[in-house]
Amino acid sequence: MVTSIASTGLGALVCVVSLTLAGRSGGPAGPLEWGGGPLTVDALPRVTYVAHRGGAREVPENSMSGLMAAYRRGTAQVLDFDTRVLRDGTPVVFHDASLNRTTFLGGEVGALDAAEWRGVRLRPRDGLPGSWRSERPPTVAEVLDRFGGRTVLMLEAKDPRGLDRLASLIRSRGLTRSVFVNTNDPGVARRIHDSGLLTQLWRSARQLRTDRPGRWRSFVDLLDVDIGARDADLRRAVRSGIPRVWAHTVLTPAQRDRALALGCDGVITDAPGRLARHPARTPGAVSAALGR
Repeated sequence: MVTSIASTGLGALVCVVSLTLAGRSGGPAGPLEWGGGPLTVDALPRVTYVAHRGGAREVPENSMSGLMAAYRRGTAQVLDFDTRVLRDGTPVVFHDASLNRTTFLGGEVGALDAAEWRGVRLRPRDGLPGSWRSERPPTVAEVLDRFGGRTVLMLEAKDPRGLDRLASLIRSRGLTRSVFVNTNDPGVARRIHDSGLLTQLWRSARQLRTDRPGRWRSFVDLLDVDIGARDADLRRAVRSGIPRVWAHTVLTPAQRDRALALGCDGVITDAPGRLARHPARTPGAVSAALGR
């Protein structure tokens, strides 16, 4: 198993080993932290922090070691990752359609099958804090088995043709209330809802200028809004009747404080550790985010 070589100490090693052993018991083990059932979205704090791609300014994006680090650090209550579909239909954890930017290979993700995927190695981005080894990008099944029920997950379905397979993976593990499935397309969002999954719809600042989010409240559980949007557009999203409105992609404490002040109840961030070091200016936001 590949992990980061950051200075996490013996306690982190014990955590890694315990999670590995839990995955060998014939299926996902019950999360000891919460008793007999999986952690669901109903347990999220009033203000929620999401580690976007695991926290891509702090860890290698969409990597198992990066997600492990974000989980261990506890600075976010939700782990976010992207999904693509291989030639044989296997859903994998990856953002781009091409391998070029984040691996040592080139070509299209969708041209590979599961056997060929095992030969792909991630190339950690220069400038990340700590020291990271190259590793194979995980499959969606591996991430669900490692973290499902232990924390809330958020996955973006980059390839809607793989939605049925994703739904099957989530349902078979009893995680329909523990995983948000994300898309930019309202039509795909309705398909996600009709599949019995938690629906997340993200919108850009440009889209939000003309959106009427209230039209989606019957099938969207989480509206994911661009932090670069105008104040008026963010307020309209907050007042839409959609249960949760979270802002992406937040990088600075000032951006977070603006989102919370406008009524968002969550932030999706590449730097959860940085935000945790700077208390929110909105009264009570940090205490709520940490569940205190």
